[in-house]
Amino acid sequence: VVLFISVNQILLFLLVLTICVILYNKVHKVPSTLNNETIDLENPEEMEEEIPVVICAAAGRMGATVAAISSIYSNTDANVLFYIVGLKNTIPHIRKWIENSKLKEIKYKTVEFNPMILKGKIRPDASRPELLQPLNFVRYYLPLLIHKYEKVIYLDDDVIVQGDIQELYNTKLAPGHAAAFSDDCDLPSTHEMVRSVGMQNTYMGYLDYRKQTIRDLGISPSTCSFNPGVIVANMTEWKHQRITKQLEKWMQRNVEENLYSSTLGGGVATSPMLIVFHGKYSTINPLWHVRHLGWSPDARYSEHFLQEAKLLHWNGRYKPWDYPSVHNDLWENWFIPDPSGKFKMIRPNS
Repeated sequence: VVLFISVNQILLFLLVLTICVILYNKVHKVPSTLNNETIDLENPEEMEEEIPVVICAAAGRMGATVAAISSIYSNTDANVLFYIVGLKNTIPHIRKWIENSKLKEIKYKTVEFNPMILKGKIRPDASRPELLQPLNFVRYYLPLLIHKYEKVIYLDDDVIVQGDIQELYNTKLAPGHAAAFSDDCDLPSTHEMVRSVGMQNTYMGYLDYRKQTIRDLGISPSTCSFNPGVIVANMTEWKHQRITKQLEKWMQRNVEENLYSSTLGGGVATSPMLIVFHGKYSTINPLWHVRHLGWSPDARYSEHFLQEAKLLHWNGRYKPWDYPSVHNDLWENWFIPDPSGKFKMIRPNS
């Protein structure tokens, strides 16, 4: 009888021990796949979607890149991965700037852009040589620079994001559309600015309609243009439609026939996109691309309107890190000084 009781006690002890071990493992379970990755233990199947944002870092303009990244990062909880594209000699500078500032917490990759890919595709233009900088054409080559993503955001460096970038990423693209842009006629609040500084917002302002090749496109010169400084792109459609090849074709034709130039609308990178995407793009919410802040050194928007804007774009000659410029306080809010001291804002008393 004593032996029977002892066996029962041992079995009971083993049963309790087994239950404790099972409960401990359930409470403290760690996925074997964890390694160096961060996984949400509560909902491992609901991994937060990564938002790839492409932005260029050009020599002499890196303060713009840093301010844009700072504004995006500060205004969202989304899982943003920045693809910072530069030339070989600029990448070490931007990396050092990020690693030695509060931006060291961001997720980013640097991508080197080889300007040789543009050889024979750009016509020399003495009137605005800055528009021929190789990084102006990065947006043509998104699928070559970024892999594995279905959807990508491209931003010019002279922007500040005041809204949550997740909203822009959620822009719906119609079936068959490779990209979404902002129409230049979309926001009544900007119409007065456009008229006051003599800007163009139609195809006539970008393409040379005296050329038969342009007339043969059958696009009315009064068609509203769009601005490719903010792009939400569908990579699957972009590759399927061979968008990059189409853009390169028009670049080469321009070299041969001079079909567009920066003396017109002010964008040699814009004109091929206007041709290739004509009638085949979705639209971005107008407040997600409030532009023309850099077209005049004294034409200003109302403060109320600018507070509502989700994204501000200083397209034009008058940049907010330079002088003269307007609304530069909105830009300076997000600027982070260069630890190396190479990049400095230009101000009247500096």
